[in-house]
Amino acid sequence: MTCQPLKSPIILAPAGDIHSFLAAIAAGADAIYCGLKIFSARMEADNFSIEELARLTQFAHSKQVQVYVAFNSTIKESETDKVLRILDKLTRYVDVDALIIQDTAMVSLADQAGFKGKLHLSTLANCTHPAGLEAAHKAGFSRVVLPREFNLDEIRAMAAAVPGTMDLEVFVHGALCYAVSGRCYWSSWFGGKSALRGRCVQPCRRMYEQNGKKARYFSCMDLSADVLAKVLKEIPNIGTWKIEGRKKSPHYVYYTVMAYKLLRDAPDQKKQALSFLAYALGRQGSHYNLLSHRVSNPLDHGSETGSGLFLGRIKNPENPYFISREALLPGDLLRIGYEEERFHQIQKVTRAIPKKGKYFLSSKKGRRIKKGTSVFIIDRRGRELEAKLSRLGTELDDISKITIKPSNLSVTHKTAGGSVTSSGPARGHRRKKEPDIYEIDVFRKKPPTLKTHNNTGFWISANSYGIKAQPQAWLWLDPVLFPDEEKICQNYIKTALKKGAKNFVLNSPWQITLFDNPQKLNIWAGPFCNITNCIAVEILKRKGFSGAIVSPELDSRTLLSLPGRCCLPLGAVCRANWPLAISRIAAPDLDLGKGFTSPMGEVAWTSKYNATYHTFPNWPLDLSSKTGELKQAGFVMRVNLFENIPKGIRMKPRPGTWNWQLKLL
Repeated sequence: MTCQPLKSPIILAPAGDIHSFLAAIAAGADAIYCGLKIFSARMEADNFSIEELARLTQFAHSKQVQVYVAFNSTIKESETDKVLRILDKLTRYVDVDALIIQDTAMVSLADQAGFKGKLHLSTLANCTHPAGLEAAHKAGFSRVVLPREFNLDEIRAMAAAVPGTMDLEVFVHGALCYAVSGRCYWSSWFGGKSALRGRCVQPCRRMYEQNGKKARYFSCMDLSADVLAKVLKEIPNIGTWKIEGRKKSPHYVYYTVMAYKLLRDAPDQKKQALSFLAYALGRQGSHYNLLSHRVSNPLDHGSETGSGLFLGRIKNPENPYFISREALLPGDLLRIGYEEERFHQIQKVTRAIPKKGKYFLSSKKGRRIKKGTSVFIIDRRGRELEAKLSRLGTELDDISKITIKPSNLSVTHKTAGGSVTSSGPARGHRRKKEPDIYEIDVFRKKPPTLKTHNNTGFWISANSYGIKAQPQAWLWLDPVLFPDEEKICQNYIKTALKKGAKNFVLNSPWQITLFDNPQKLNIWAGPFCNITNCIAVEILKRKGFSGAIVSPELDSRTLLSLPGRCCLPLGAVCRANWPLAISRIAAPDLDLGKGFTSPMGEVAWTSKYNATYHTFPNWPLDLSSKTGELKQAGFVMRVNLFENIPKGIRMKPRPGTWNWQLKLL
């Protein structure tokens, strides 16, 4: 560990459009992160073209503000050339300071494009345990973004393990996902819109029914470190405080940045900072897990969790109005209802209303608003902020637009057969023309009889890391490994190695640092590594992996294209109780092991395994009918993941091909 001199962390602000970008500058942010029109984890934001970003970055640098581009999407094999050409244009025309990335293929692509800025590892990449920081550092990352789920002690443990000149970034404010970042497949499972590719439709925000009660069991309050910022400031190697909100308004960006600047630089003005946060028009805040002795479960709420500040509920649907909890100003934007409700709409306030005043909404034909519908304020354009944005906009107009010329770069793959461009035939690992495909059945406990296959796998965390397995078994590491579990996991591995274990499946690439000599073992990257392209497989090979089980989220075209191009043998998940989400929390009124129903009638349940909660649909992923195609494509391993189905849960006989027949978005 290298302890950097204690210095004030920079404040990193979100920007989903030009107005929010300028609001961050107006508030005094030290850095701004934003996304392009594609390959961003917030595709629902407006985001930026390269032409726009070139001017904005030049303008930000003139104000001593850094700019980071969030390129934090998984990349399909067919997209690597497109990504390289975008990176080439970013390198030539936009002087961004860093890229925030999830897919490790971006390390190689950024290098091929000649990118000279820094690489930051997104929280979506799931580097969640101290030893993993060393692997991230060796991979070329100068900063790791920590999960929102950490408490202060876990943040300290990570900070104490920081290697070299690396530093850490922590979230201090903004929306919370129900799932651990990088471990949510809910949106993808129900329609092919992947959270790992910025397309999440937020199914966790919806209403679900269990035991006859309808509630938003998975919809979180926001994170707000607020007064605990004082404690975070004292932790060494925390270089950045991050504010979430690339889909939020300029008003939100301006006042949250102002608040955390005060909390960092003038803690004696705490009261003013908290008033700024209250005025930022966000959801109700929570300290979440920051205080381990006083955890604030963001699912234990009586408040509304729609985007924006809750104002009241609709009365008299014939002539709808509400009593506002806050004063309203002309131009304020209101959200009526939740996005999944058919009468959901946005309306602009046309006249000033005092606090506790009655405001009548305009009625839209054919969209009758239900009594009791929630109303939120999502944006405000106050005179002070509007004046500042206008002045900055005038300055921005003085910067000339540039013409972006096309790029003609093509990706170079490093395969067993040498280097080839992506436009030519790429040969994968050396194998027989007709490979044998063998199966692994993976369990959380020993099945009654081992009569299926010679290859059996076990989750080593089962029974609190008490599972006993034969030396030839495949030992699976968890998709999320928190700091306090790292030592327990390491000790289990050491004991297993002494007993002759050779076969391991790691579900985060950063777990490779738990092994002293990985090249002497048979270590595979598991399906939760979210491998979607061959460049990522090349990087795994250099780290010491022997093979990779690719992401089961992929569409068939991408999935079947990989074995012939990759430098390692590949496996595919054939049948599985695949989780919709893996979380660190559960709603206190949700019964574990009991079914709940979605608005569309789908059934799922939640089970707890050690420190995490896994939510499963009541129908499995099942590609058993595709075995012939998988074998012909060159897959050498077929994986079946079995879970303990709770009593009372009826598995539904329905096609479970996930995105096989879809185009993964």
